[in-house]
Amino acid sequence: MKYEHCAQCRDEVVWYAFFANIGQAAFKMTLGVISGSAALIADGFHSSADVIASAVTMVSLRISNKPADEQHPYGHGHIQFISSAIVGLILVSGAILLLVGSIKNIVSGSLEAPSRIALLGAIISVTLNEIMYRYQSCVGKENNSPAIIANAWDNRSDAFSSVAVAIGIVFATMGFPIADPLAAIGVSLVVIKVGGELIIEAIDGLMDASPEIEELKDIYQIATAVPGVQGISYLRARQIGEEMNVDLEVSVDGSLKIYEGDLVVDMVRDRIMQESEHVGTVQVYLTPVEMETKKNKKSLLGRMGLS
Repeated sequence: MKYEHCAQCRDEVVWYAFFANIGQAAFKMTLGVISGSAALIADGFHSSADVIASAVTMVSLRISNKPADEQHPYGHGHIQFISSAIVGLILVSGAILLLVGSIKNIVSGSLEAPSRIALLGAIISVTLNEIMYRYQSCVGKENNSPAIIANAWDNRSDAFSSVAVAIGIVFATMGFPIADPLAAIGVSLVVIKVGGELIIEAIDGLMDASPEIEELKDIYQIATAVPGVQGISYLRARQIGEEMNVDLEVSVDGSLKIYEGDLVVDMVRDRIMQESEHVGTVQVYLTPVEMETKKNKKSLLGRMGLS
């Protein structure tokens, strides 16, 4: 992690988002009713959905903190992918409702320009949601938490929504009342895209999709730099919540004694755990290969500090 307090931020950030979203929902819906802005009221309902998303994220983080047990030998980290998928579904569902409502307003012809005070609510919403996105995004990346990252994108989608609402309000007050629902339609499509991407990423996580190739390359380089390792037979990893589980098979001199091979295993595991971020467990297997010369063995054992 970049800073020592990153772990503490993990436990605090979702609470900040939870209360910020409650305040936003109440503020925007109230101001929307006062100003007569349908788009701002819809944006307030969007923030209400964010409250649910934040609550889901808090529950998932609490569950993922539980240690492994007999029924869950790999821990409870996958709950964060489920949380991410739920947030994505909330975003998509809310956006579809907003999209349908906006289309109905246009078709029915019930278009009225809101008062300009509605613009204040949209501007405050954009600012606060962007701050919450950047804060949660930082915490999520440093802690490798898919649930927090999903919640961050929830706030970013709300910021997009409020930008569209602000544009719609400006044009509506200038004599183009249709701009209000058109803006809502535009942001609905953006939010659907964001929610869909979160769902796809969550499904990949639940299906143990491989991490980014760059992360695997880093682990490969760390392992091959360990004295006694002559090559890597295979390397694979999967993400379980905030941690990555790594399995690799290393080639070693076939004439090494058992305790010497155990030392190589320990060194590989320790190096990966120390030098790679967000690694939870490392399983190392040995594949013996024939020794070329006794001289090579002596040099090898010397580098390992065993001669």
